[in-house]
Amino acid sequence: MLIVGLTGGIGAGKSTVAQLLASHGAAVVDVDALGREIIAPGGSAVKPVLERFGSHLRGSDGGIDRPALAAIVFNNPDELAALNEISHPAIDNLLDERIEAIAATRATDVVVLDMAVLVEGTLGRDTRFPYEVVVTVEAPPDVRLQRLTGRGMTTDDAKARLASQATDDQRREASNFVIGNGGGTDDLADAAGQLWDALRNLADERAA
Repeated sequence: MLIVGLTGGIGAGKSTVAQLLASHGAAVVDVDALGREIIAPGGSAVKPVLERFGSHLRGSDGGIDRPALAAIVFNNPDELAALNEISHPAIDNLLDERIEAIAATRATDVVVLDMAVLVEGTLGRDTRFPYEVVVTVEAPPDVRLQRLTGRGMTTDDAKARLASQATDDQRREASNFVIGNGGGTDDLADAAGQLWDALRNLADERAA
């Protein structure tokens, strides 16, 4: 199988590209969703997060109070690093399980990991099925800001989120493919179709 890491800054349209690739036949694993799963009730990271950050973070359902945890780690690199030390291995374990299940179906040989955090750390690399190709979706900062405020985020919050993430240059440096999403939906669909063709060719070369 060809494992693809798909990333992009908030508001760039990464998840939209993931959906388009799924429509072509890729299996998509939402890595951000796995991050929520591990701190949900019964999740493998609940106990270590409570031990590290405090029992007051336990939600009424038994999982982690995500907004309260975010308030601790947002804009605090040391606390975020401590959270990543707990969460990333747990997410990697789930990634192995998901990809192994996909492989067992033999339904596709292209798996896309939809992940916001890629260049910022090692998530998705220390697994039995590490990603081998990186795709970045990007859009101009003013377009991303407009999209975020259009979703109800305040301008200040949106700017803070944009500033806290990796830069476009950092993502491009780590990427094999870059898709621009500053235009319309038809342009993005065309770009995703071309990307799919390229990924299929890579998968076929590996299988040959």
